[in-house]
Amino acid sequence: MVTPAWRIGGGVRRAVVPVALAGMLVLAGAVLGRIFADDLMFRLAAGAAVGSIGAGAAMRRLPSWAVAPISTVLLGGYLALALHLAAGAAGLSVAVARDALGNGIPRLLTAMIPVETAPDTVVVAVAAIWIAGLAAAEVAVRGGRVLLGCVPPVAVYAAALYVVGPNASAATGYTLALAGLVVSALAAASGTGAGTPAAVRVRAAGGAVAGLAVLLGVVAAAGPWVGDHVTATPVDPRRYVQPPRVDSLDESPLNRISGWALDPKQPLLEFRPGDPAAAPTPAPSAPTPGKTAGRSVRLRLAVLSDYDGVTWKVGGVYRNAGRVLPSPDVPAGTEVTETQQQITITGLTGRLLPAVPTPTRITGARVAFDAASGTLIRPEGLAEGLRYSAVSQVQNPDLNQLPIANVPSGDAVLRYLSIGADTPDQVEKLAEHLSEGNGAPYDRAVAIEAFLAEHYQHVADAPSGHAFPNLRHFLFGRRDIGGQKGTSEQFAAAYAVLARLAGLPSRVVVGFTAPAVGGAVTAGDAIAWPEVYFDGLGWVAFDPMPKTDEVRPVEEDFTPPTPSPPPSQSEPPPPTATGSESAAPQIAAPPAPAGPSAVLVASGTSGGLLLLIAAAAGAVSFQRNAQRRRRLTVGSPGQRITGAWLEFTDALRLAGRPVPAHLSATEAVRHAAVLPRPVQRTGLLRRAAPEDEQSPVVDEVPLPELDGLVDAVNTAGFAPEAADAVQARVAGEQAVAYAVALRGRRSWWRRVWWSVHPGPLRWNRTPPTEPPP
Repeated sequence: MVTPAWRIGGGVRRAVVPVALAGMLVLAGAVLGRIFADDLMFRLAAGAAVGSIGAGAAMRRLPSWAVAPISTVLLGGYLALALHLAAGAAGLSVAVARDALGNGIPRLLTAMIPVETAPDTVVVAVAAIWIAGLAAAEVAVRGGRVLLGCVPPVAVYAAALYVVGPNASAATGYTLALAGLVVSALAAASGTGAGTPAAVRVRAAGGAVAGLAVLLGVVAAAGPWVGDHVTATPVDPRRYVQPPRVDSLDESPLNRISGWALDPKQPLLEFRPGDPAAAPTPAPSAPTPGKTAGRSVRLRLAVLSDYDGVTWKVGGVYRNAGRVLPSPDVPAGTEVTETQQQITITGLTGRLLPAVPTPTRITGARVAFDAASGTLIRPEGLAEGLRYSAVSQVQNPDLNQLPIANVPSGDAVLRYLSIGADTPDQVEKLAEHLSEGNGAPYDRAVAIEAFLAEHYQHVADAPSGHAFPNLRHFLFGRRDIGGQKGTSEQFAAAYAVLARLAGLPSRVVVGFTAPAVGGAVTAGDAIAWPEVYFDGLGWVAFDPMPKTDEVRPVEEDFTPPTPSPPPSQSEPPPPTATGSESAAPQIAAPPAPAGPSAVLVASGTSGGLLLLIAAAAGAVSFQRNAQRRRRLTVGSPGQRITGAWLEFTDALRLAGRPVPAHLSATEAVRHAAVLPRPVQRTGLLRRAAPEDEQSPVVDEVPLPELDGLVDAVNTAGFAPEAADAVQARVAGEQAVAYAVALRGRRSWWRRVWWSVHPGPLRWNRTPPTEPPP
């Protein structure tokens, strides 16, 4: 029996719609797969597209009530298969499936590009494509509404474009193919059989032509307006998702150097080179004291690029990464050596992962990566026994080119030249002194390195700190009170600051020295070193640590300037000419023009100026009061607790005793428990003295309790849902009482200046969303 041709044609037309729908979903997977490191994502998406459309088409004759249960079972089975394949490709266990289902969207939007195919980066896309395919098949194949059935695949395609954003080239070809598939499905759905009357076919063709004409008219009319409102660069959805964050100790591990030095035998990790023949070479400068040249390598823990005058910090944006990390930029004049290492954590805490710089592949641990600095973290935190392997590309610049190398300038390296405001004059003068006669960048870098190595002592138990006051004491303080002594923290921080003042892009690196043949790394192996960037060579490490125990006092080679005191108002006026001296000849002047007297003009100007000053002071006082009311009464309990904390820190800052950024809430309150005597400066030294003769201040004066403020801050920081209005009220009352008491212990003119000081209006323009820990 021969099948009629019209039946064959009808079957082909019915097959066009499912094929077109599956093709649309496959295109969505192809668009999304462009930001993945391999093609597994595309294959999983294509399988979900074909499987969902095929299942929907096969179930078109079943009752509608049976479709949902069967679809759920099929979706669960395919997701299990996709998670198994993705886990195997990423070297993970299937046990991460639950975490993948719960964190799929944030993991995808915070992953580093190219994205590694892992369970948590594919689960959302595969599930969305499968669900869209089932919905499209139900509407277009079972219901016959092809145009409405094309909406789910088109929506998934648009979502894929949005997720990719500016991280891949334009998908023009894919979009045109999608439009062609939509047109094919609509054409197949509107086709008529051979037995259809001619009048019906004519009306159908006319309707199609009319619809096309209307569509072209809408495109022609709206096209220019859409073009004016669409930017050249797509929006990146990753900017709306908070990447993994670290605490203050991981943001600035430089503060941990002194703590590690106090217990040098504390085990931190075990280092094993994967290929001893490819072990990285030591730093180009002299080796670290206590280490033998060529027998140790440096493991990098963190790269600190930002300095605000208080803290050196990473300032990184960490993106979840797979096993393969982006390759670093290699300058033209630099040789690259690949090395492998295996590291086992034995006591190191925090989130930072050490590795030989610069890692390009990590296995055994899920990491997040800051591409700008090359710093690695493990978002879940380190644990004893954690073992991972790393492959690193060690850059070996041609050091013979250093004497003639230049340093970059401009916005590209502005981050590595910026320092905080209020740089001490002595530090600036020292940088100028070291730059004199050293025109070449490398000469300046070596001069700073040699000066620090020849004049300062390395002391393991030196106190921590690298803010401007700490560096000033390290560089110019008297030796008998701890000056001119420090750990590698002060040496590296001082070098980087002096280098930036000398126009050299610099940064601070924190890490460890490890035996090149492998072995234990203890707390005593922790070290910080500075690096300077040279054109064509990249980052070059320097070693400002002393090479011998004999160092010369700073005063022998450089005497920091002493600020000149202001002229005394009691000084007698300069002597006038006497009879024995010839008087200056008088010069005839033209008569003064008629007008108001000079006294009248001066009085009016002074009065207007006083009125302006009074008005400005009143405006500042009014805004300060409004700011306090807004902080303590507006918003959720967590926001009001944050406002109370800002009132407390502003009060300490007004009193000249700001809270260091690395202190926790409990430590900050302990820091503010007593009111020290104000400090007067005498040359480079400081001595305690009363604030003035009328209102002497006694040291160790107790201030109001702040236990409620501390409890509220800790609650809002670690359990924000538990913060309530009572805690917020108590925190506000204690913060205000402390500020009032602190202000009351000032002299009368300092109390007036406290009330009209404009600083609190600009110190925290963008308050934090949660209190500090």
